[in-house]
Amino acid sequence: MSFMSEFKEFAVKGNVVDLAVGVIIGGAFGKIVDSIVNDLIMPIVSKIFGGLDFSSYYIGLAGQAAGLTLEEAKKGGAVFAYGNFITVALNFAILAFIIFVMIKQINRLKREEPAAPAEPPATPEDVVLLREIRDALKK
Repeated sequence: MSFMSEFKEFAVKGNVVDLAVGVIIGGAFGKIVDSIVNDLIMPIVSKIFGGLDFSSYYIGLAGQAAGLTLEEAKKGGAVFAYGNFITVALNFAILAFIIFVMIKQINRLKREEPAAPAEPPATPEDVVLLREIRDALKK
């Protein structure tokens, strides 16, 4: 089997295509969660904690002056950007929670409902006729 035919067989398998679709959807979903964290949740958290912007918290490692923005401090040398880490960690926690809830709902939908008890099969016509004859003879 040639290299190209092996590659073609590998590439068109269902698992590879499913994985590709999952990666693409995951990337888009990640952007949505980023927006939720950065545009909706972090401003509320910032307001609760008195106007803090976690993403701009850092410790200058190259003697940067206090009060610089994170971008300016990075231009001046290495920085320990722990605020950005807090934002990314919160982003991850929210993403993990959302995925957990989605998987839980998908699993709930996948569970088969208990089948209703099957109706007993219809009584054959000859048996019904014999019962009618029996009942008529009893009368």
